Amino acid sequence: MKKIPVIAITTLAMIFAASRGGLTPTYAASAQPAAAPAGQASGTDAGAAVFKQHCAVCHGANRQGTPPTFPSLIGVGQRLTPAQEETMIHQGKGIMPAFPQIKGQELASLLHFLNDSDAAPAAKPVAAVQPPSASAIHAAPGTVRAGSALFQQNCAFCHGRDAAGGESGPDLTRSKLVATDRQGTKIAEVVRNGRTDGDKKMPAFKFSDDQIAGLVAFIHDETRKANAKPGGRRGVDVADLQTGNAAAGKQYFEGPGGCTKCHSAAGDLAHVASRYEGLQLEMRMLYPRGAKSTVAVTLPSGEKFDGTLAYRDEFTIGLIDKTGQYRSWPTATVKYSVDSPADAHVAQFPKYTDADIHNLMAYIQTLK
Repeated sequence: MKKIPVIAITTLAMIFAASRGGLTPTYAASAQPAAAPAGQASGTDAGAAVFKQHCAVCHGANRQGTPPTFPSLIGVGQRLTPAQEETMIHQGKGIMPAFPQIKGQELASLLHFLNDSDAAPAAKPVAAVQPPSASAIHAAPGTVRAGSALFQQNCAFCHGRDAAGGESGPDLTRSKLVATDRQGTKIAEVVRNGRTDGDKKMPAFKFSDDQIAGLVAFIHDETRKANAKPGGRRGVDVADLQTGNAAAGKQYFEGPGGCTKCHSAAGDLAHVASRYEGLQLEMRMLYPRGAKSTVAVTLPSGEKFDGTLAYRDEFTIGLIDKTGQYRSWPTATVKYSVDSPADAHVAQFPKYTDADIHNLMAYIQTLK
């Protein structure tokens, strides 16, 4: 079987990493909403539900985020104004999609929740899905066009404009779920309920039956187009990445690769090959998306603080200390140093040979 050149793999990973540089979406503070009418959930509880549905998939159940890709929302009231908050939610920014459908009391509850320092998203059971009927899936002419418009607005930032994979979402045209979906019920269940199991995360969407029908029609149409391409081959199959020598890969992992300085096959990498496979696993090996950075800050007085990097731009540096408290300072008034675990992976790029990549992947794929 032909091996994939290391330059192609490392270039892909470097593009993957670079695509995240400078894209640090921020969120705004807000005025407190009016008290909820009798019989309705409080602003904080209702806001927690809105947050869980639309925001937690990226920013974490406790708003801690995974900086710098997805910033922490703890202490957002210290950073932006209410007007900026609303604009950010409705228009999006960088890799953050727009949520124009969040408005009225739902928006007020979300803003209240984001600015309540003691709030934590409440764990609420997901309502049983009511999949659309077959007649809704096979709706009037134009469903593919309608579905395409809805997909571009809500799904393309993760799954790509043609549903063939994007910023962080899988290729839907190669999805086993899509391939076995006959009446749209399987796709509908995922869209309506979202996914929060393990490392497969996706927010839930409140779409009507007709909107679901459009999405299903579009996804299946793109799948048919992809399958009709000459050769029928898109992307990289798992088998392409199983050509190395696992024993040699283990020797590299424990020796010249320097991997054991930060990782352990029995610790943080235990069962990693059960959670990821193929190109997704290799991309995480080359550049670990979401790896948390730490920061140490020294004030002019000499007082020192350290913790998990929560926010960073040219004006502000913020962290979450060991007590869970968010702290931030103007960058011009303090000294700080950031330790990014991903830096060691980037430094390794020019050192890899083709054999190193394939052997290391072969070994990591044994960690199930």
